[in-house]
Amino acid sequence: MVRKMLRDDQYERVALQLPGKSGDRGRTAADNRDFVEAVLWIARTGSPWRDLPEEFGLWNSVYKRFSRWSRAGVWHTVFAELAADADFEEVFIDSTIVRAHQHAAGAPKKR
Repeated sequence: MVRKMLRDDQYERVALQLPGKSGDRGRTAADNRDFVEAVLWIARTGSPWRDLPEEFGLWNSVYKRFSRWSRAGVWHTVFAELAADADFEEVFIDSTIVRAHQHAAGAPKKR
């Protein structure tokens, strides 16, 4: 069992913006929550799509759906909605964000 990334209230806010809900044209998606969780798992771990845990479904199907939603701009609206309640009380900066200039590569200091 993979831990969920979104709380129920967060998912409820974005669920109305996702394609595949009842009333939309085309097929009704039964697993939008699992799919969003799968994409967040990939984003959090940085793993390749092929390493997606089996409980999220076939990695290739998840990737194709992710690609379709990306082209349609669905992710922009989802993350804009989730970012609306972000509080920036704590901002963490570590070595994955801060980069040194290329000339700061350990040359001996002049005395």
